[in-house]
Amino acid sequence: MARITINPGHHVELDCGAVGSTGLREVDVNIAVARKLEQLLLEFGHEIHYVQSNDLQEICDLSNSFGANLFVSIHCNAATHDEAHGTETYYCAVSANGEHLAALIQEQIVALGLADRGIKNTGLYVTRHANATAVLVELAFLSNPTEEFMLGNENWQNQFAKAIYQGINEYLEAVAC
Repeated sequence: MARITINPGHHVELDCGAVGSTGLREVDVNIAVARKLEQLLLEFGHEIHYVQSNDLQEICDLSNSFGANLFVSIHCNAATHDEAHGTETYYCAVSANGEHLAALIQEQIVALGLADRGIKNTGLYVTRHANATAVLVELAFLSNPTEEFMLGNENWQNQFAKAIYQGINEYLEAVAC
């Protein structure tokens, strides 16, 4: 079984992230999906380290101290216009494993019916400084009314968690071969 760090992005008190037109906060969605993902992974026997902090270095240090094999940061996207929509997943440029994990998670979330904004090769802090194979998932857009509804709906939150879980399991099966 794997050692997995789950990081719901942003912080309840210090930086709630994006806020939708209904007042739905990104941090609340991130936590809800992360907790659901955590339960799925625990049921499968994985060791989970749940890390939420407003300090990116602390997040990486805690994950690295845990000895995580995988690092998954969960976020919601936002834009200045409400037409932006879809999902995207980020990985670090130097990580072929990160690219593979990102592609599998992206595929599962797109299968839920979201637009595919692709996987992105970036230098985001947590994907660069976590020693584990690391990805950052942008589930959908809080600035889009349809997607904001989805992000605030418990059934959709369960589906997002299951999609990430399935992507992780596919990745772990592939690297074990």
